[in-house]
Amino acid sequence: MAKITKEDALKYHMGTRPGKIEVIPTKPYSTQLDLSLAYSPGVAEPCLEIDKNPDDVYKYTAKGNLVAVISNGTAILGIGNLGAEASKPVMEGKGLLFKIFADVDVFDIEMNTNDIDKFVETVKEIAPTFGGINLEDIKAPQCFEIERRLKEELDIPVMHDDQHGTAIISAAGVVNALELANKKLEDIQLVVNGAGASAMACSKLLISLGVKPENVVMLDSKGVIHDDRDDLNEYKKEFKTSKNVHTLEEAFVDADVFLGLSVGGVVSKDMVRSMAESPIVFAMANPDPEISYPDAKDARPEVIMATGRSDYPNQVNNVLGFPFIFRGALDVRATGINEAMKKAAVYAIASLAKEDVPEAVNQAYNKTNLQFGNEYIIPKPLDHRLITIVAPAVAKAAMNSGIAKKPITDWDAYREELSNRLGLGNKLIQAINDKAKANPKRIVFAEATNFKVLKAAQISLNEGIAIPILLGNVEAIRAIIADNNLGLEDVTIIDPRSNEEKERRTTYAKMLWERRSRKGLTYDEAYEKMYNRNYFGISMVENGDADGFISGTAAKYADIITPAIQVVGTREDSNHVAGMYVMMNKKDSYFFADTTINRQPSSETLVDTTLLTDKAVRKFNVEPTIAMVSYSNFGTQRNGSPQRAHEAVKILHEKHPEIMVDGEMQANFAFNKNLRMKKFPFSKLGDRKVNTIIFPNLSSGNIAYKMMQEIGGSEVIGPILMGINKPIHVLQMESSIREIVYMATIAVVDAQCIETNNC
Repeated sequence: MAKITKEDALKYHMGTRPGKIEVIPTKPYSTQLDLSLAYSPGVAEPCLEIDKNPDDVYKYTAKGNLVAVISNGTAILGIGNLGAEASKPVMEGKGLLFKIFADVDVFDIEMNTNDIDKFVETVKEIAPTFGGINLEDIKAPQCFEIERRLKEELDIPVMHDDQHGTAIISAAGVVNALELANKKLEDIQLVVNGAGASAMACSKLLISLGVKPENVVMLDSKGVIHDDRDDLNEYKKEFKTSKNVHTLEEAFVDADVFLGLSVGGVVSKDMVRSMAESPIVFAMANPDPEISYPDAKDARPEVIMATGRSDYPNQVNNVLGFPFIFRGALDVRATGINEAMKKAAVYAIASLAKEDVPEAVNQAYNKTNLQFGNEYIIPKPLDHRLITIVAPAVAKAAMNSGIAKKPITDWDAYREELSNRLGLGNKLIQAINDKAKANPKRIVFAEATNFKVLKAAQISLNEGIAIPILLGNVEAIRAIIADNNLGLEDVTIIDPRSNEEKERRTTYAKMLWERRSRKGLTYDEAYEKMYNRNYFGISMVENGDADGFISGTAAKYADIITPAIQVVGTREDSNHVAGMYVMMNKKDSYFFADTTINRQPSSETLVDTTLLTDKAVRKFNVEPTIAMVSYSNFGTQRNGSPQRAHEAVKILHEKHPEIMVDGEMQANFAFNKNLRMKKFPFSKLGDRKVNTIIFPNLSSGNIAYKMMQEIGGSEVIGPILMGINKPIHVLQMESSIREIVYMATIAVVDAQCIETNNC
């Protein structure tokens, strides 16, 4: 766990603006009209509509996406009872997590009372403001009574996260751990150290999933909760046992699963050694677990271990649950959060741990290749897929259990909406992925001795995007596959330099020599080039032995462009090759060209680039609206790049009137359609939103895309090579795994396009 100093924590919370959250408007407010609509007199209209139909409050206000995070500060994290005001930093933090993980808005409310009746009545009085109630940091046993009464008396989702959040995440981990240990819930012996809100909720949930109550031993600070004790409250009595065990040490003997929700250091190595075969230990006390991860592993190397810490594998972190549980509940306007919804969350979270882990998650946790196993039974909190996995599962469970007022009918659209809430999904990527998966093609991964390339090949194969062909030293590639358990054993691996490939080298060399012999290339030189993976792989595509090719993570751009032009050549309908990048941010996507090839393009080259780009953009199921940008507007400068752009637009308007393009224009007029219509109402673009930019030269295009990437925070796909006869694509040096997968996907779609003669 990262070392955090007191000074760092205080400085973070104070900053230039105290606290962690703020309220921001969601509607325009810059004019008097805006203000009149927002408040008086315009606000009267929705008030009258809500008076006629109370459900319209969800239509005209933020209620449906607003959760109250409420505490009285009686059990703040692991600190204790510090009161309402001291709990506010935690509640603000909870609000921040709701927002960043699930786009749920929060008002934090700290209540200065320990009186259960007063607490419940206050929450009931303010409940009309909210779509849901998240109770937080309330001590046991009052938290049980507060939650029970509010769930009974309110018709919106209510959950005490300290109880159920930990229960849901730990249960998901236990379900997966038992699968790995080849054990069943109904057969296990469970030991629970701790008898507070979390411990009881964890135990109840596991019992509802199949654990037999008689197989549970729970301990509080006085020992085993046994039926011979007369000091048990009504809540602890539910967990009393008649077994002949009275200490934690005795309880551990032959136990299958241990859940620790108590204090650090109370479990010894000998206790772990006394457990049953394939033991499972969830030591969740924070910051110090009941037994440390190294000690538990030393005692029983095969132990499956989870803690509440981020520096050990399998962190039980509530943020895996509550944002998405409330998201799903809010989206179907559930009247509560019931057992079915909690179980659905358990199995959704458990299932995600079995899926291939995105590169971004591996990178965030400094891992090479996370995969389901003893050290990865719970997804990581930064896994962006949680929202699209957990929220729909919870929403479906609410519908199936009859407590959803607003059922969802189109689940694909709902998942897309969830992705778009956080800017994580992208229609462009989804469209191109769907196309690729419909008809996967053979793609050559030329630099297959690179782990990132192999990981991208694995993802492409597993997701049904492409059929990888790997180039490079066979032994080296197989070693990387085995060391990282990549599951590529059955994939074709070819070493262009091996004796086995002599015949193919000969065929490819002859083909290249016949094309380039009158340009000074000898047969011997052509044959020598076939030892090079780029020449060999591109020749595979040209000869029909593969459908597409990607390379460039460790090579110069020219090292791929040159063999691509020499081997496959340019398209008949184009005199030039150009490069395009797709720039994606949370709001929009843009296509930039030419950003990689032509340094000072002529008017004719700009025309070719525009035609190529128009076709390339359409492959993403996007209708291109193209602006030819420069530092001048519509002929104000009559020389240099503005003049070339001006002439290119003139040619395009005359010869290709079907293409929606105009210019030359400055970038602000390209992106601001209102400004453009006001200043240049004659523009062919009218009030259309520009999504494609043609730059006047390589320098401006390259600078623009790199600035968007580094300063604007855009995700980049490219460069997409346009004008080449076959699907040959060049990767950026040091491309990420995700970027390599994107390019493989585009290569597949290009190959489909060529196959159907629809390019």
